[in-house]
Amino acid sequence: MGETFVIIGGDAAGMSAASKAKRDDPDLEVVVFEKGEWVSYAACGMPYYVKGAIDELDDLVAVTPEAFVEERDVDLRTGHEVVAIEPDERLVTVDVDGDRFDQPYDRLLIATGASAVTPPFDGVDLDGVFTIHDMDEADAIDDYVAAHAPDSAAIVGGGYVGVEMAEALSARGLSVSLFEMLPHVLQPFGEAVADEVEDHLESEGVDLHLNTAVDGFEGDRRVERVHLEDGTVAADVAIVGVGVAPNVDLATAAGIELGPTGAIATDEYGRTNVADVFAAGDCAEATHVVTGEPDHVPLALTANRAGRAIGQTIAGSPTQVGEIAGTAIVKAFELGAARTGIVDDEAAREAGFDPVSVTITASTRAHYYPGAEELVVTLVADRESEQVLGGTVVGREGAKRIDTVVTALHAGATVPELESLDLAYAPPFSPVWDPVLTAAKVLRGKLEAGERR
Repeated sequence: MGETFVIIGGDAAGMSAASKAKRDDPDLEVVVFEKGEWVSYAACGMPYYVKGAIDELDDLVAVTPEAFVEERDVDLRTGHEVVAIEPDERLVTVDVDGDRFDQPYDRLLIATGASAVTPPFDGVDLDGVFTIHDMDEADAIDDYVAAHAPDSAAIVGGGYVGVEMAEALSARGLSVSLFEMLPHVLQPFGEAVADEVEDHLESEGVDLHLNTAVDGFEGDRRVERVHLEDGTVAADVAIVGVGVAPNVDLATAAGIELGPTGAIATDEYGRTNVADVFAAGDCAEATHVVTGEPDHVPLALTANRAGRAIGQTIAGSPTQVGEIAGTAIVKAFELGAARTGIVDDEAAREAGFDPVSVTITASTRAHYYPGAEELVVTLVADRESEQVLGGTVVGREGAKRIDTVVTALHAGATVPELESLDLAYAPPFSPVWDPVLTAAKVLRGKLEAGERR
């Protein structure tokens, strides 16, 4: 009988690992335990389902449970919660509606994901107060808006979820107030992006409350108001999107080490400190390509890529999970904003660099070609080595140009090397000097001016 590969968690990392391991080694027994009913779903699409751009929640499912079982020969068991890991015995304990059994494993993958952080607000248990981190929550929000026809919405948190849900609920006809305790929305994207996005949100009717901490919610059974230090704001529905925390309780109880970020520490192959136990996805750390240090950036590609690599390793072909750059992109009504690497001067200094940055505005197409839009590009580099450290872009089109900067980071490119890239040009797609090349050219000039001084 072949080995048994057990996976805890049935979303991106877990199901990518299951599929790849089974494809590469058909004799391998692959068992996946998922405590919920949804597997292999696109969490990033949930705000667009609430908006109404996606007709059915099932449309967000990449592969159905039935397909995993019948077509991919994976022993997938939904409604099964793993409640303990016993590394010495190589067992996991599984709970099914109060009944428990032990499942042996030869190799184990922990892909338990992350959970939405819910601050200890007063009134957080009122009807109409939601987080949105899984499919059932997205469905509940959609049902609530349809059933109660709220007039006003409060979004607590100005990150990805907050910005996307502001658009979604505005599209449903609600007046939206967004509360962020920091000076800007989209804090990891830097000030240049935040300024553009904030102006655009306000132009779309979103009432921004920056530098504003929420104390809680008020209402009679249902939420009616957001309570602030200096008063209240009406809200018939509220979305709390202040971040996520890795689900690590199972791991820590089993003696599996966490890293400095609070997520599970792993090596370049996704292995933990416990023999034959791997971790991947939103519960695990990864290595940052610029700093070489552990980081925790819970995003979809990181999870899928790491899961697939671990599946390949389990099947007999050791494969590194790959480094991350913290690359992210978000839609804010008509704007796209993206970031990668280190974009904050303070963070760059903490990592041992001497940052130099520029922000430029350039056209996304030849100036004479219809439809050209302005794109704001920021690039950051190290003064001494001229290594590209990171960048951001924001505009009505062209946000995917961030991928050029991502490629430079993974290649360890310098600013002159980035400037010298032979990027595609035709008037409908770009000016002769692509905005990223223009930013690199300006940044090189700034670096050279510093040398002359």
